[in-house]
Parts: sequence; structure tokens; C-alpha cells
Amino acid sequence: MKNKVKLARTEVDLTQQQLAEKVGVTRQTISLIEKGSYNPTLKLCLDICYAVNKTLDEIFWVERES
Repeated sequence: MKNKVKLARTEVDLTQQQLAEKVGVTRQTISLIEKGSYNPTLKLCLDICYAVNKTLDEIFWVERES
């Protein structure tokens, strides 16, 4: 799943480890989310958004393919 977690994380100057600690997951989970290899729960998506001061749309919205 494509997302902008890495971009949002770096904009607020957080490492993967720091973001992971804020949202209660491992650094490896953040890495997998950023790579698009792991689909986080809605709760985790929201927690990430709160941690980086972004909306769900800004980080996780994907346009429907035709």
C-alpha cells in the first residue's frame, strides 16, 4: 500500500524508532509500513497521523485506479 509516512515522519524530524515509540509499535513495523509491505489498522493509521500532525488523507489517500 502506497503512503507518505516516511515523508511525513522526516518533515517532523522523527526517526523510525521515535515514531514507533510514539505509536506503540516496533521500528520494523514502521519500516514495513513505509515500504508498503504492511497494511496498518485504522487505529495505527490515526496514531501515526496524530504523531506527525497530518490527516489520514494527507498520508494514506490513494487514488482509485481506472
